[in-house]
Amino acid sequence: MDRYRSIVEALTADIASGRLGPGDRLPPQRVFADLRGIAASTASRVYRELTRRGLVVGEVGRGTFVRTTHGPPAPGDPDGALVNLEINVPVLPDQDRLLVPSIQALTRRRTAMKAAMALPTVTGSPAGRQAAARFLSCGPWHVAPDAVCFTGNGRQALAAAMALLVPPGHRLGVEAVTYPVVKSLAAHLGIEMVPLPLDDEGLDPGALAAIHAQTPLRGVYFQPTLHNPLGLTMSARRRAAVARTLTALGLTAIEDRVYAFLAKDDVPVAAQAPDHVIVVDSLSKRVAPGTTLGMAVVPPGRIAPMIDALRRGAWAPSGLAFEIALRWMADGAAARVSDAKRKDAAARQRILARACAGLDVRADPRAYHAWLRLPEVWRAETFVGAAARRGIAVTPGTAFAVAPGHAPNAVRLALASPEP
Repeated sequence: MDRYRSIVEALTADIASGRLGPGDRLPPQRVFADLRGIAASTASRVYRELTRRGLVVGEVGRGTFVRTTHGPPAPGDPDGALVNLEINVPVLPDQDRLLVPSIQALTRRRTAMKAAMALPTVTGSPAGRQAAARFLSCGPWHVAPDAVCFTGNGRQALAAAMALLVPPGHRLGVEAVTYPVVKSLAAHLGIEMVPLPLDDEGLDPGALAAIHAQTPLRGVYFQPTLHNPLGLTMSARRRAAVARTLTALGLTAIEDRVYAFLAKDDVPVAAQAPDHVIVVDSLSKRVAPGTTLGMAVVPPGRIAPMIDALRRGAWAPSGLAFEIALRWMADGAAARVSDAKRKDAAARQRILARACAGLDVRADPRAYHAWLRLPEVWRAETFVGAAARRGIAVTPGTAFAVAPGHAPNAVRLALASPEP
């Protein structure tokens, strides 16, 4: 054990000092074991610990490399980046013009301001639940006001849903390439993630059923609309198949709809399996991350446990944020900003198509992100480092891969932040 720890700490120090630089390849594990005079199992443990610390990344068929950036990606501007294609913060230059009148009207209502200063609650108010239910409903999906819970942001709603469905040590099925925050939440909650295969429409329901039959899952997380980072959107036929599979297996899924507002009139999977889907949404992308509100639409049998999970996590929104968001949803301001952002995202995709003509780019013309698949001469981590030296921040495929060593050789391009 002491030998294992000393090797891990020595390699950590070598990476921190630059003696092992970004992109450097470590020896194959058997070679490393021979060089250090240790057992192959010990070498494997060393590599796993370095991977867990975010210092190296293993790629099947390629080897193990020192990461260009250490640790999981976190919100915020990349240091020194002139062009930020890493963080998606879609805030339009003039959107305050659409939002300020609502706040001005709110401040003139003493009852609204008194409510804003009240003790936060995850159930909001009857008026708030009515407004959120109308705002979230679309097509055949009619949200019941009593099914809506509120949080400070979408991540809190997602964390509560994961904690509700999957006890520590149990298994959550997750798309094999997924939103990085799901990975960090699963680690924090002690949840084992099981990668679920994807095809050109997203989650494969047949593969989900087969994996569940081998070792049962306690829940599923998926993004059926404008998947982050791949940009995939399920067809109506695929959504129906996923809904039937969840119902047949008795599984409850978390449906992430944070980007679904960009696909107007998109109908969630929850519309066809209302008893088997928790919908998570927020105003972070629709409006702005600094003035957001998280929302969860919960099946009837899980409303009370979800409220309990949110209260135990202290994830209630602030009173002021709730009242402002309620106003924006009720008077149409949030919808008007969403309409403007749909046009903005489409315009940015047209710029991307011109700038990246001839490259292997997967992108939905409605999305605020794109997936750039790299040729074999580039590794994603090396590409990220080369881009950073030119003042451009992008995110490597390793940030999104659920299974270590199976990261796609690609980078995500977030289009929302730079000026078009």
